Amino acid sequence: MSVLLIGVVVLLIGALSWYLLIATEGVYLGRRVVIALYDLYARRYDRIKAFDEAWELQTLAVPLVKALQDVPQPLILDVGTGTGRLPYLLCRVPHFNGKVIGLDASGRMLRVAAEKLGKDRRVGLVQQDATRLPFPSQTFDAVTCLEVLEFLPDQAAALAEIARVARAGAPILLTNRRGLYARLMRGKVQPSEVFAESLYAYGLEEVEIETWQVEYDLIWALKAARPEPEARKREETP
Repeated sequence: MSVLLIGVVVLLIGALSWYLLIATEGVYLGRRVVIALYDLYARRYDRIKAFDEAWELQTLAVPLVKALQDVPQPLILDVGTGTGRLPYLLCRVPHFNGKVIGLDASGRMLRVAAEKLGKDRRVGLVQQDATRLPFPSQTFDAVTCLEVLEFLPDQAAALAEIARVARAGAPILLTNRRGLYARLMRGKVQPSEVFAESLYAYGLEEVEIETWQVEYDLIWALKAARPEPEARKREETP
């Protein structure tokens, strides 16, 4: 084998590895690989993402608390909480008197979250798959799922579960990926307008798209008082 051919093979292997493990974060390799990657990077995750805490406080936590201002002691579920990014922000909103459950499949990410959140009694952490939420229907006053859906093996099942556990009228806050990486994730990401329209089938309403990050739009919605027939069918299916 010539040196040139070896170089081409190495280059192709490197490009494929970057695509499967970095750009798409293991999603095409299965659920176990995705979890393993998040476990691997748990300690470095916040540093890699370089979150702007002040900006996210104003674009995520403050609007969510405002949307729940008429709910005494709201109960919020954060699906795919990772290192506890949203619970951490919510607990820094003045006068927030609710409780947040952070759920994630990665045990190491949750350990980092526990360290970050300390002994704040307003936050609980649960290790579980987003497609099988371990809560009764209509439990939460709000449900969030940020930068997660495109990495799940069954996005439809996760959305059905999010709608199921939300109470009627509950705010639902999601993200939809866009930009270069979205184009690389064929079959996992839709244009935000298409994704937003699909949410009505899950019993959500008043769906709005808000430009947020370079790579993500925020999608705000409400759980309908009376779910659409398709959403009810999803809830009733064993």
